[in-house]
Order: sequence, then C-alpha cells, then structure tokens
Amino acid sequence: MTSTQVSIQALPTPSDWLARILPPSALLLIARAGIAAVFFLSGRTKVSGLLTIKPTTYELFRSEYALPLLPPELAAHIATYSEHLFPILLVLGLCTRPAAAALLGMTAVIEVFVYPDAWPVHLSWAGLLLPLIAQGAGKWSLDHLLFRHATGK
Repeated sequence: MTSTQVSIQALPTPSDWLARILPPSALLLIARAGIAAVFFLSGRTKVSGLLTIKPTTYELFRSEYALPLLPPELAAHIATYSEHLFPILLVLGLCTRPAAAALLGMTAVIEVFVYPDAWPVHLSWAGLLLPLIAQGAGKWSLDHLLFRHATGK
C-alpha cells in the first residue's frame, strides 16, 4: 500500500462528519421536539385560554372523533390534556419513554378509530416516537440528568 492510499483511507467520510455534528442525543432531541410540536399544537386547537376545553372540542368528540367505549366528554378531556402534558414532557426529556408510549397509543387510536386513511402521517409520527421509546431521550434531557447517577453512566 502506498502512502497516498493510506492517507485517502484515513480521511473522514461524510457519514463520519455527520455523526460528529449530529450525535444521537441531537437526533433524539430533534425527534422529541418535532413530535411534541405536532401533538401540542393539536391540543392548543381544542382549548381557549390555558386549558379551558372549547364547546367545539366536545362536539368533535361526539361526531368526527367518536370512539367506542369512551363517552365523548371523557375522551375530549383525556385527549386534550394528553396533547398538552406528554409533549411538554418530551421537550424536557422527562419520563420520555412513557410519554412517547402514550402518544404512540394515541396515534394508534387515531389511526384505527378516527382517520384510518391517514396512515402515512401516523407512520411518520410512529417513526419519531419509536426511537424515543427504544432509546429514551438521550444525554440532552432531564431523564439523563436525573437518572445517570442511578445507572452509573
């Protein structure tokens, strides 16, 4: 092997360069913020003021969002408060796995019972939520800050 071949092989590849500027914690933070925005903004359309559920929200859950087994008023409260609480937890990186799992469950309910033809959108949501469930929030999170001492990492 010549010295030219050795130096070319030693050069970082574009994927090496990207891995350095986009570490896993950055990718997980982007996933957390991206999916949190989707759900939080949806939740904000259902309320006025801080968390006063609008009459139109109850009507949506009686008609368009009608779910089996849950009264519309209860479903409206659960969905609206979930769309506020879980995204905040994701942005903070606090209780990330349970928050992401709850939003994935909500996504499944929406897909099965409300908008079954919107599977491409719901698949993109799942694509952001599944890594958070599998890997957690990453190092740039309250989960890491609070629980790293418990695991010794």
